[in-house]
Amino acid sequence: MEERRRLTAPVLKREASNLGAGDEILLSGVIYTARDAAHKRMSDALARGEKLKVDLSGAVIFYAGPSPARPGEPTGSIGPTTSYRMDPYTPLLLELGVKGMIGKGERAEEVVTSMKKNGAVYLGATGGIAALLARTVVSSRVLDYEDLGPEALRELEVRDMPLVVLIDSLGNSMYREGPAKYAKSRE
Repeated sequence: MEERRRLTAPVLKREASNLGAGDEILLSGVIYTARDAAHKRMSDALARGEKLKVDLSGAVIFYAGPSPARPGEPTGSIGPTTSYRMDPYTPLLLELGVKGMIGKGERAEEVVTSMKKNGAVYLGATGGIAALLARTVVSSRVLDYEDLGPEALRELEVRDMPLVVLIDSLGNSMYREGPAKYAKSRE
């Protein structure tokens, strides 16, 4: 097994460009959570010419809605949601500087094309380990859309969140190449 690489958010374009599909990373730094409702609101706000309450330059967005935190904990369980629901809004956010997305499931071709254009990566968090992922969260606060509850736009500080590069900035995809690689290893 290859050694995990360390990555700190916000992420620079050259850092994202150095990651390849299949790389295992430990992500630390400040990231954001937003699901489809928050993405729609951000998109609508941008269309009206409003400024967002988040700096998207180098941002990593985790497609997640954490469960309520226990007393004294920064967050409850937090796991990835299916990413295709964010696909209609993603190219716009990539144009504004987003360099990483954390989720699960394949992405639309328009998203992959925009990732290649903007030097961004798509990271996978394993589903079903939300309680373990919560242990990597150091702090959490709502930035906007509090009325959305767990789907509000949140800022998280994370330390050593284990992730895999599912699609790199060149468009190489574990969803396409992983099964072929596995089949070849079985020959």
